[in-house]
Amino acid sequence: MSQALIRYSQVVEIVGDLLKVRVPAAMVGQGVEIAYGDLALVEDGSGWRSLARAIRLDGELVSLQVFAGAKGLSTRATVRFLGHAMRATYSPNVLGRVFRGDGEPFDTGPSLAQDPKIEIDGPSANPMRRLLASKMIRTDVPMIDIFNSLVESQKIPIFSVAGEPYNALLARIGIQADADIVVFGGLGLIFDDYHYFLRRFEDAGVFARTVMFVNLASDPVVERLLVPDLALAVAERFAVEEGKRVLVLLTDMTAYADAMKEVGIAMEAVPSNRGYMGDLYSQLARRYEKAADFRDGGSLTILTVTTMPGNDVTHPVPDNTGYITEGQFYLHNGVLDPFGSLSRLKQHVIGKVTREDHAQIMNTMIRFYSNARDAEQKQAMAFDLSEFDLRLIEFGRLFRQRFMDIDVSIPLEQGLDLCWQTLAECFERSELLMRDSLIDKYFPMKASDDDLRAAA
Repeated sequence: MSQALIRYSQVVEIVGDLLKVRVPAAMVGQGVEIAYGDLALVEDGSGWRSLARAIRLDGELVSLQVFAGAKGLSTRATVRFLGHAMRATYSPNVLGRVFRGDGEPFDTGPSLAQDPKIEIDGPSANPMRRLLASKMIRTDVPMIDIFNSLVESQKIPIFSVAGEPYNALLARIGIQADADIVVFGGLGLIFDDYHYFLRRFEDAGVFARTVMFVNLASDPVVERLLVPDLALAVAERFAVEEGKRVLVLLTDMTAYADAMKEVGIAMEAVPSNRGYMGDLYSQLARRYEKAADFRDGGSLTILTVTTMPGNDVTHPVPDNTGYITEGQFYLHNGVLDPFGSLSRLKQHVIGKVTREDHAQIMNTMIRFYSNARDAEQKQAMAFDLSEFDLRLIEFGRLFRQRFMDIDVSIPLEQGLDLCWQTLAECFERSELLMRDSLIDKYFPMKASDDDLRAAA
C-alpha cells in the first residue's frame, strides 16, 4: 500500500502551529518510512486541509509544523505522509515568477505543476568541486566596488538596524550587479516591502532574470524557515547545471532565526543564548555554505541582510553570522560605513582583475578619511585647526557626498577616477604618499602645471 494512502488519526497534542501524531511501531514494520523534513497532508472533517512538515521524530510520536497554522484544528484531524520532503520547481519557466514559502506560485502566472521538481536542503558542494574565489561582481556601489569588493562565491551579510534603508540597498545591488540570475528570498516581509522589491525589479527591466520566494509577515512561520532552502536549491541548480553566475539575496536572516526560536519554544527545546536554539550557528552555516564557485559550472554568491536588535553586534544572530561569513557591509545612518565594513576576499580581485591603482587608491582614501574624522573631532572640541586640518575636513565632506551615499551609482573605473579627482582637489601630490608611477599616470593635471608645460 502506498504510504500516501495511510491516514493516521491519533493526534496526541496541538500546541501553537505544532501537531503531534502517533505512528504505531507496527506500521514501520510494514514498510512505512517517515524521515525528518517529510511532508504530510493534515485534514479535518470539514474539508480543511494543509501541508505540514515533520520536524521531530521521537519514537512513535511525529511532530509536524502545520503550514496554514493549527488554529481551530481539533484532535479529530487525520494525517497522511507524502513520502518526500519539500520540493522546489526548477525549470527555465521559474524566471520572472514569484513563489510563496511553500513553493507554490504567488503570482497570477500559468501553472507550473508539470515542471520538474527538485529536493531542497541538500548537502553543500564537495570542496573538490570548488574553485578559489577570483572573480569580482560589480555592483556600481562605490563603497562596495572600490573599498570592499564583492567576489563571486562570497557569502556576506549587510549588518544594519530597523529603520535603515537596507532593503533599498539590497534591491539596487540586485538590479545593478553583473550576475546572470538573481534569486531573491524575502523572510517575514510586510506587503509594502514585497511590493517595493517587485516593482523595482520590474521597472529596472531585470525581472525576467529574477526568481522570487516570498514569505510575508502574515504567512505561516514554517514557510519562513523554508524560503532560504527553496531559494538556494534553485540557485544551485542554475549554477551547477547551466553554468550561471547566480546572486542570492535574502532579507532578513534575523527573522529566520526568530522563526527558529519560535518553533523551538513550541517544541519545548532547551534555549541557549537569549532564547535562541543551541544549533543556531549550524543552521545558519548550512545555508551560507552553499556559496561556491563551481569547477565545472557557474557560481553562487550569497548576500543577506542581518538586522541587529538595539544595534548590538554581539546579539546571537550577527555574532554567529560573523564567524560564518567572509566579512560584512555595515549600513549605519543611511551610509555604508567604511570602518565597520569588511570584505575578506577583496584581495583576490583588487589589482588582479581591477585596475593597477585600485589597492593604493583604496588605502589612501581610507587613510585620509580617518584623518578627516580626527580633524572633525578637533573642530567639534574647539581646538585650533591648521590649514591641513581644514583641507582634511573638506575631503571628509566630499568623501561622504561622492562615495558613502548609498544612492550614488558609478562604475568602478569612473569611481577610481573620481577618487583621484577628490584627492587632487584637497591635497598636493607630495602629500599622497603613493607610488610615483601611479601619481604620474592618474593624478589629474592642474591648470598651473598645464601652463608650465605649454611654456616649456
